[in-house]
This record gives sequence, structure tokens and C-alpha cells, in this order.
Amino acid sequence: MIKATHIKDIGVEAGETVIVQGFVHALRVQSKIIFMVVRDITGLLQVVVTLDNSQFEIAKNISLESVVRVTGLVKESVQSPGGYEIEPVTTIEVLSVAHPELPIPVVVKGNDEETEAPTRFDYRWLDLRKPEKAKIFKVWTEFEKGWRKYWDENNFIQLYPPAFMSTPSESGADVFEVKYFDRKAYLAQSPQFYKQMAMSAGFERVFMVSPVFRAEESFTTRHMTEFTGWDFEVSYIESHHDIMDFEEGMIVSGFEQLKKAFPDLNITIPSRPFPRITMVEAKEILKKLGVPSGEEHDLSPEEERSISEYVQKEHGHEFVFITEYHKSKSAFYHMRLTDDPERSRRADLLYKGIEVTTLAQREHRPEILERQAIEKEMNLEPLKDYLNFFRYGCPPHGGAGIGPGRFIMKILDLPNVREATYLPRDVKRLNP
Repeated sequence: MIKATHIKDIGVEAGETVIVQGFVHALRVQSKIIFMVVRDITGLLQVVVTLDNSQFEIAKNISLESVVRVTGLVKESVQSPGGYEIEPVTTIEVLSVAHPELPIPVVVKGNDEETEAPTRFDYRWLDLRKPEKAKIFKVWTEFEKGWRKYWDENNFIQLYPPAFMSTPSESGADVFEVKYFDRKAYLAQSPQFYKQMAMSAGFERVFMVSPVFRAEESFTTRHMTEFTGWDFEVSYIESHHDIMDFEEGMIVSGFEQLKKAFPDLNITIPSRPFPRITMVEAKEILKKLGVPSGEEHDLSPEEERSISEYVQKEHGHEFVFITEYHKSKSAFYHMRLTDDPERSRRADLLYKGIEVTTLAQREHRPEILERQAIEKEMNLEPLKDYLNFFRYGCPPHGGAGIGPGRFIMKILDLPNVREATYLPRDVKRLNP
């Protein structure tokens, strides 16, 4: 492999001959001089080619977004992006020629409006060449580093769940049914059952990063048919509040890592503990605020935004846990409250007005699991393997399913979760 210098490190090589490689970001051709800006994943660098240079004709005929390898002398230049440029140039090697007519612009100039999202997603690989788009996934990477740091320091084991399931894992959510040889299978709506199996296996603390599939015909800014989920499960808990404690630690670790990697990023490291409000209390607050309620036991998107604004105003916090959902809005495997069996040990985490997590203490007693499944009119036969997880001893446990794309969407103030997704999949999109 040819030893090239990343543009962000070019200043260290001032006065030296280097090799840089990347895309032709901009090209300004004059009669006696050419200014070419090269872009790699780390930044932009100006390359200057004069008329007396043997590479002048090559530079003159390069199309935007072609891939080049440039060799030349690094010198300081106050007017150039990053404060350095290459001049004189020794060689320009064109590694790949871009068609001169780009289907979408990579460089959006001045007050030009960005191409509409559906067209950009059709040419996602070009859309992602924009430095601001690449930053989304750099932020995602650092955010996950922080979570993994917490998982590592707190003795979590990573597991890799299957995407095929013999029975749906989430009642109430639509599933993708697939032909599996001579029978039916389903794409996993979550790794819920397998996280719980790990608790029965004695693993105590586990996390998973896996695809999640939801066959819901939703066209909102926060729903997709496939997304990456982060999941964790913990044994020997006392209540769902223990799970909230764990997630708070993960989130703080994620934000600390982001602040370290991107000190200029406009984020606030959240203080602990996060505000916790029961669903009943939330409804009372919203009623006083004059916010209409669509249904008694759940929050509409408008209510989520309003309660988050209330918490920000009253507590100065961007996060809030909404706790103790009614059993009608809880999965059959959610443990009920001892003093109020109509409500479950479930909580949703809202961040800047949008739900980013659902968590709960699980019911680990098989006889109660069966009763709650029957109460929800579920057939016990497809649940046989799942119920068997709990017949031979299983610690009390709970966990959470997290939508990291929604976190990134709100951290970067993106208009749509699709913008925070490498290759989004929704009701209408299966390409590229």
C-alpha cells in the first residue's frame, strides 16, 4: 500500500514532499494557474498547478469527484483551507474518472437548496461524500464507543442474536413473515427473547447490537422498517429503576466520549439522576398545560414534545423517563407493580421530545408469564420455547431496547432519522 498522508495531518509535513489522495472537491481553472481542492475523509486541501508544470493539462481536464493521487511539496498558505497547500506539484495520478454530469451535487454552493431527500437517498453514496454527512457517522461511532466503554467497565458480555425467529417477539408490532424452507419464520422485531435466555443461562449482564425489523406502514420522521438496535439485559435487579440507573450511566458515558471527540459539538452532558415521571403524573401535567390527550394510557408525539419541554423548563434536563405504563400498553412479559397490578414496571425514555428507549423489568415466573400471555389472548404453543427459559431457574432481570439512530438524529438536530441511517429502509425504499 502506498503511504499517503491524511489531510488533517498535512501540517506536520510542512516543507516535505507528500502523497495525498481523495476526491476532486472543487476546481478553478485560469489561463496560467489551476486551484484544485482535494477532499479525503479528514478534510480539504488546496493543490496549486501552474502553467509551467507538466501536470497542468491533467489538472485542467479532471472532472469533479474524480479520485486522484497527488504528490507535491507542502507549504503554508493562509488563504487555503486548513492553512496549507501543495505547490509545486510533482505528479497527479487519476485513479478513477467521474462522469462529468453528477446526478446530485456533492458541493452545495451559496444559497442553493439541497436536493430533496428521496433523490439524495437514490444516490446515497454521493450524498455521503459531503463532509457534514460523513460527520453523522463519525458522531455515531464515538457515541457507541462511549456506550461500549460503559459496557466493558461494568462486565457486560456481547452476544449476537439471530435475525430469524420462529415466533414474533413483540405482540402488537407487525412482523415480516418469510418462507423458511418448509415452514414460516419471522424477521426479529427485537432480540428480546434471546436477551432473556442469556439471563437464564447465567450471563448476568449482556448487550447486543443487531438489526431490528418492523413491518409497520409508518411514514413519520422517526420510523423505519429496519434499523440498528442497541439492547441490554441485567440480572438480579430489584425494579425497573435499576435499569434506568444502568442506562443513565451508558448515556452519560456516550455523551462524555462525544464531548471528548467533538469539543465544538453543541451538546450537554446530562446530569444524574434523570427526571422520572409516572404516566399518571405526566397526564396530569399535560392536562394542566392544556395539551390534548389522544388516549389515556399512552403519549402522542405532541404530548412527548410537550412533556419534554416542561421537563426542560422545570428541571433543566433534556431527558425524562415516563414510568409505570398501564398493562394494556405493556408486553405480556413485563412485570406488573406489586401494589398496582394494573400497571407495569415499564418506562420509556424521551430525549428532546422523542422516545429513544423502552425498558422494563421482565416477568421471570413462568406461571405468571403464562397467565399474562393468556390475558392478552396469545397462543401459548408458539411461546413454548420462550416459556421454557424460565422453568429451570432464572434470576429476576430487566433490560432495554434503544434506538441509537433517534439519539443521533436529536444530537445533530437532523430533520429525519433516515439522515442518521447509512442506508435507510422504509415502506417505499429498498435501494440502494
